[in-house]
Amino acid sequence: MEIDFAGEVVEWRGPAPFVFAALPPDAAGLVDEVKADVVYWGVVPVRARIGDTGFATAMFPREGTWFLPLKVAVRRAEGIELGEVVEVRLQVGRD
Repeated sequence: MEIDFAGEVVEWRGPAPFVFAALPPDAAGLVDEVKADVVYWGVVPVRARIGDTGFATAMFPREGTWFLPLKVAVRRAEGIELGEVVEVRLQVGRD
């Protein structure tokens, strides 16, 4: 399943700060429809693309949606800042 969405870049502070793109409700609903087929350890594996940068990661459920972790290398390559809205192409599940 592929999903295109625009999500705000937010920070969540745990033991160390993490930066995520929060999925909007419609995109989160699509992930919820297929999560039973792909979820492991409570996370959903994905391949994502922002601009020219592709990466693999796993999304976390949080605050009623899914949070897509944005690696430092991705943020640097694309010049992504907190509070920005990014366009993401997401492929849900393992290859």
